[in-house]
Amino acid sequence: MAIKQLTVFVENKRGRLAEITSSLAEENIDMSALSIADTKDFGILRLIVNKPDEALEVLRGKGFLVQITEVVGIKIPDRSGELARALNALDNAGINMEYLYAFISREGESVFIALRVEDNYAAENVLTNAGFAVLG
Repeated sequence: MAIKQLTVFVENKRGRLAEITSSLAEENIDMSALSIADTKDFGILRLIVNKPDEALEVLRGKGFLVQITEVVGIKIPDRSGELARALNALDNAGINMEYLYAFISREGESVFIALRVEDNYAAENVLTNAGFAVLG
């Protein structure tokens, strides 16, 4: 049940992020999560959108270097220690996490997290067995 994530390599110059978000908005592509890490010369933008395959084509058409990566999405209770519990379950199972970031949540009592791990299937099983809802 992995979620498709767009990874966009963005030149670190004025207006590039606005161009990406405007291009998606023009095609009625809704973003539910994003993360950006930057260096002096470029950034790596990670997006979860409602139409990932269409977004891939839109951004490639605009000349962006973009690819789809699968990530695990989980829903956790919005309480102290729940993220630590999820991460400890993965660690105890020997599953390495590369990165994570949060989704926009429209449910007041839950938080949505995107996790990039080395083995999505194993991570989904571990998290489900630990009582977390895996998103698809």
